[in-house]
Amino acid sequence: MSLALARKYRPRNFATVAVQDHVANTLKGAIARGRVAHGYLLCGPRGTGKTTLARVLAMALNCERRGEPELQGEPCGQCASCQRIWSGSASLDVVEIDAASNRGVDDARELRERAMYAPSGDDRYKVYIVDEAHMLTREAWNALLKVLEEPPPRVVFVFATTEPQKIAQAAAPVLSRLQRFDLKRIGPAEIRERLAAVLTEEQVAFEMDALAMIARAADGGLRDALSLTDQVLSLGESAAVTAERVQTALGLIPDDEYLALLDMVADRRAAEVFSAVQRLADAGVDFVLVLSGLGDLLRAQLAIELGGVPPELPERMRAALAERKGRLAANDLLRMLHALLELEPMYRRSGQPQLLLETLLVRFALLDRTIELQEVLQGFGSGGREDPPRRAAHETRVAPAYAMAPAASSFVTPPPTVPSATAQTATPPRTPASAPSAPPIPTPRPATQQVADAAAAAQEAARSAPPRAPSGPPPDIDRVGARWRDVADTLRQNGRGMLAQAVERLIPMTIAPNGTLTLGYDPLDDTFAQAVEKSRADVLAAVQGMFDGLTALVLKPHTPAAAAPSRDTTVRMTAHDVQRQRTEQIASRNALLDAAVKALDLELLD
Repeated sequence: MSLALARKYRPRNFATVAVQDHVANTLKGAIARGRVAHGYLLCGPRGTGKTTLARVLAMALNCERRGEPELQGEPCGQCASCQRIWSGSASLDVVEIDAASNRGVDDARELRERAMYAPSGDDRYKVYIVDEAHMLTREAWNALLKVLEEPPPRVVFVFATTEPQKIAQAAAPVLSRLQRFDLKRIGPAEIRERLAAVLTEEQVAFEMDALAMIARAADGGLRDALSLTDQVLSLGESAAVTAERVQTALGLIPDDEYLALLDMVADRRAAEVFSAVQRLADAGVDFVLVLSGLGDLLRAQLAIELGGVPPELPERMRAALAERKGRLAANDLLRMLHALLELEPMYRRSGQPQLLLETLLVRFALLDRTIELQEVLQGFGSGGREDPPRRAAHETRVAPAYAMAPAASSFVTPPPTVPSATAQTATPPRTPASAPSAPPIPTPRPATQQVADAAAAAQEAARSAPPRAPSGPPPDIDRVGARWRDVADTLRQNGRGMLAQAVERLIPMTIAPNGTLTLGYDPLDDTFAQAVEKSRADVLAAVQGMFDGLTALVLKPHTPAAAAPSRDTTVRMTAHDVQRQRTEQIASRNALLDAAVKALDLELLD
């Protein structure tokens, strides 16, 4: 029975440990110079060589040829001691412990007692390799603390972990007793190079694209890559490693499926999303893999759109994405990636991954119906005049914060142009012989242009409207107080519901001879008074529309007990009311933003 590739090609010395030269050279130098520490902590992702380095260290410390000048700290790999340690066989001086199943304080005490025994020879070391060290309990670390600080002679502890932060939380003092080495993830290029060497040694034909697919699936772990290669070789009678066999053996999704999804989004074919996702579901694919592969595809397409070269991409896939350059804007792709990253934590916990994927793809396909809020505000500032190139680009651009625009028919359309009297007299009347001309078909305008025009017209009307002069003597304060709720109802009919609620909380107190109305508010809660203060002009207009002779508003604190209102003005506010009030307060600080909120019916989300 042959060994698995991950065991057969496990490194026998420091020189053959892939990528981790910074750790291998340090350990080899410590052995050669006789400066071996009593404790090491090896941290890094799975399959990057932590246990392998620990075994090579144990082999070098107990090699029968240790000390020969030509070795320079390396194990020979051929003597009986090296063979026994490399194969994981029983050894008196090298003990491997799995902390996942031996994590209690009793196990730690037993390890501490065993460490007191001397090695089997005067020139040998006792090496304890503790794998998954983060699984040890706090009590177990406390039991080991003293022996780690002052170990017996020629005893070395090597702890391997994928989560060093858990050790720092459970036993921070231990870290100061150990030399820590952080192993790096192994890149796809190094994994492909190693797999090519192994398959060449095994005399197995392979395709570089197939090795690239295995390297991506291994996710930085060389051991995982070798195990996946074993899995591919076990499929069928052919010994060749091809891209098709890798997809079949590992259950990977073909690149053509991802390209079809990208084309569907680029062509804005939102209706086809559900059938495409159902086809993937019928094939039994893992939707987590779909989401991950879609992210890699969008990242590669973004790199191409920006003029870069996507790394670690098969040549066929790179050519296919290059042909699609220009179909999606770079900021569209960036927004898609951002939405995908926001969805990923929810995706892994959801019981409906298919529904989440469908809604995400539909959202991508409808990006052409979004508008850029920054350009809306810029359009307000320019009086609604936009450059033609910028106006034409609205349909394909998405801002970091965007809102889905309603259908074109729901936008405010400009009123029909009424011809002036001069124009009417100058136009000759139609004769019975003249044929009626067809009405011109209006050309649809972008959403931002319509909103900007409406805002510009509102600003122009506000500037041109003369201040209203009082048309009579000021009204009686009792009359104003009796009809104060009608003022709030007027504001509510004009779409200012939150402002109407704030007005209802105020109390009309006095009216000066010059027409100044003084409104009182609770000094312990000035929230509603601040809302009215920011929209003073709107409130004054509503008051003047109901009462003649009023010229200004003044707000003053007033104790409710001194002048309680004659009616119950208690209003229960919901969470939606509070959110809408915040929107009105923020929008009232900026005329352009206020116009955008009113025209687009925006709400404050955060």
